[in-house]
Amino acid sequence: MHVLIVAATQPEVGGLISDFGFSIADSDNNQLLTANRPLQTINNCKLLITGAGMVATAFALGRHLATNTYDLVINLGIAGSFDHGIALGTVCEVTEDTLVELGAEDDETFITIDELGFGESRFKATYNLPSSAHIKKVIAATVNTVHGNEASIQKLSSRVNAQLESMEGAAFFYACEQAGVPCVQIRSVSNYVEKRNRAAWQIGLAIKNLNTFAAELLRNLLKS
Repeated sequence: MHVLIVAATQPEVGGLISDFGFSIADSDNNQLLTANRPLQTINNCKLLITGAGMVATAFALGRHLATNTYDLVINLGIAGSFDHGIALGTVCEVTEDTLVELGAEDDETFITIDELGFGESRFKATYNLPSSAHIKKVIAATVNTVHGNEASIQKLSSRVNAQLESMEGAAFFYACEQAGVPCVQIRSVSNYVEKRNRAAWQIGLAIKNLNTFAAELLRNLLKS
């Protein structure tokens, strides 16, 4: 199986880079990380760092998939959680993601791009992890501005049923859909979506758990 790992930033996948011996390639200056050690477990895997946000993700991934073929593309990253019932550090599989800001305002009413007839805002994973992965399945929202205001959080929650929030997820799904490649998104919860409180964030724990899960998943996938 040929696998592409996609992450917004290098720190989010630092554990994988260390464990599998990935190094930055400079062939086309697109921040593509490729395996540089002849290990069985990484022979068929590459790692793409896109940059943060929807635009950077869609462009970098779209450009790469235009000239490269994979059996599976995996998005790894951290996320905020609207659901306080999900413990910080929990690794989740995002099965559905929405571009929640794509549309128009009509006074107090938000009209989605779907309702306007100009496109789609909701996308789904096209690859499901096996039940043996023992991972929580969630629905997510993708935003340009992460929420930190109670009024805006409540407003979004009233119209979108999302448990997690990221800045890339739905754009990742979109790019993979356009390229016709199976995809899955895995996020680890680093904080709750609330008034900004960095003292309560658990970024280190989230990244550690994400990389531990991803390393085991990758080893299993690359056996096939």
